[in-house]
Amino acid sequence: MDFLTPQEWQAVRLSFVVATRSVLVSLPFAVLVAWLLARGRFVGRSWLDAFVHLPLVLPPVVTGWLLLLLFGVRGPLGALLQDWFGVRLVFTANGAALATAVMSFPLLVRAIRLSLESIDTGLEQAARTLGARPLDRFFSITLPLMAPGILAGTVTAFAAGLGEFGAVITFASNVQGETQTLPLAIYSATQTPGGEATAAKLSLISFVLAVAALLFADRLSRRVQRWIGRTT
Repeated sequence: MDFLTPQEWQAVRLSFVVATRSVLVSLPFAVLVAWLLARGRFVGRSWLDAFVHLPLVLPPVVTGWLLLLLFGVRGPLGALLQDWFGVRLVFTANGAALATAVMSFPLLVRAIRLSLESIDTGLEQAARTLGARPLDRFFSITLPLMAPGILAGTVTAFAAGLGEFGAVITFASNVQGETQTLPLAIYSATQTPGGEATAAKLSLISFVLAVAALLFADRLSRRVQRWIGRTT
């Protein structure tokens, strides 16, 4: 197909890989954090809430720079990963996935938390009186009722990951074939003489993917809610 060059297809493919990895890595932590924020009662809860949502208000470049300080080859966590496991995140696709995960994490947590807060706790209490243990109640009642928020948050975070730029370019750089995702390819095209057509073409693809993901998230959430309504 001649619509995109091999390098452009590579950027599109890498965007999907990075966004998918970011969601898979952050989803279990997002469920845990959403649970703590929605049901937990502990000192420092408001601080945890603020910390989780920091990437939404901080400039993405600042987030990328902080990741560079922590996970760079001389950073405390980056040096540990390098020395103990031989893993280097900076300037790699895995590093791009980490930066994307951090930026989209608040969206995932917020969607799951809102879904969790809308659950009628009376259903959980009824299961408790019938002898259901905490894990049984979570997996048989709470988790299925959280499903619309989990699915909507996952797709929304995935869509946001496809468009992440600032944190990725700061932490993972713009290496063609390794970390050059779709937004970075658009940026490179705008910096290249005569690259306006390429930038417009890639921007159109980015727009279509984002809209499709958001529509899919809404439709999927509605279907799951209808299914839950029929089974409860």
